[in-house]
Amino acid sequence: MAGITLKGINKIYPGNIKAVDDFNLEIEDKEFIILVGPSGCGKTTTLRMIAGLEEITEGELYIGGRLVNSVAPKNRDIAMVFQNYALYPHMTVYKNMAFALKLRKTPKEKIAKQVTEAAQMLDIKELLSRKPKQLSGGERQRVALGRAMVRNPAVFLLDEPLSNLDAKLRATMRAELIKLQKRLGTTFVYVTHDQAEAMTMGDRIVVMHDGLIQQVDEPQQLYDYPRNIFVAGFIGSPPMNFMDCVVRKSGGGYVARVDQTDVPILPERFRDEKITPYENKDMILGIRPEDIHLEDEYQDKPGAVALDAKVDIAEMLGSEILLYAALGGRILIAKISAKYKSLGPGDDIKLEIDCGKIHLFDKESGLTIDN
Repeated sequence: MAGITLKGINKIYPGNIKAVDDFNLEIEDKEFIILVGPSGCGKTTTLRMIAGLEEITEGELYIGGRLVNSVAPKNRDIAMVFQNYALYPHMTVYKNMAFALKLRKTPKEKIAKQVTEAAQMLDIKELLSRKPKQLSGGERQRVALGRAMVRNPAVFLLDEPLSNLDAKLRATMRAELIKLQKRLGTTFVYVTHDQAEAMTMGDRIVVMHDGLIQQVDEPQQLYDYPRNIFVAGFIGSPPMNFMDCVVRKSGGGYVARVDQTDVPILPERFRDEKITPYENKDMILGIRPEDIHLEDEYQDKPGAVALDAKVDIAEMLGSEILLYAALGGRILIAKISAKYKSLGPGDDIKLEIDCGKIHLFDKESGLTIDN
């Protein structure tokens, strides 16, 4: 098995187009790491450089402690699972899974053993005689994984492998992939644009934007303590709400003034030495939808502030409602209980913000000033 080290990795295409910029990351042996970000952020390019399918412009790439910049893909001890599965349509499932072993001139008995074991683990043993066109999307996905597994690689590289599946099957396959990675005890590097996939699957998540790493962290840390506005807005569904504010001194502490409302900045949330440099400066206040409540639902909890708003849209989601509320020329999204299903467009409401959950960002740099 193997860890992966990326040191100062850059990918520059003709025309001086920088797809990946100074990428530095240490991936531990047996770690499940997720590269996530919007389309065009450089995540798939990074994966393809690890695989050897893209040439590295600058930097050093190590797999298992070995410098592999000039090593051919077939000699990197990696296996890649593509978005479109890349199965050979004229071959049976068995032959698809056995193909790489056959190229290595592996004895037939060993091929049969490895293919059968992988098929059993993935619950596709009864499909071995079929061809890809006779399989469902989920079955093809399992075959693609099986083909990678039989090679017993040190590293699995997966490029949006679940994006062609329906929502229910995607959820099932996410769980299966997590279990598979634990059973195999192998390093997984997984690319997705779906932040829900990233949050549920990875040991750590690498958030990318415009070719740059924005933050590397465990899923919950990433959600609770985003490093900047981009991460705060990208991770979480629905995304974090953002409001312009000005930090002001008030009594013995500070408030963030949003329009004509003062939102208390609690000392247990932000230390004075973090806030003081921003006094009388424009900032961005962030609050997640689940931390905005209807006033009567929240019952004036200490550390909350009420805002007058008007319902724009109420989306019923079964157990909860996504409430889009107009406030001072902006729309705030709140997650509220389904018992308020009678609310409709135009209704006047009072929203309460949990001040213990607010985030503050430097307006110029976009960086958080969290403790």
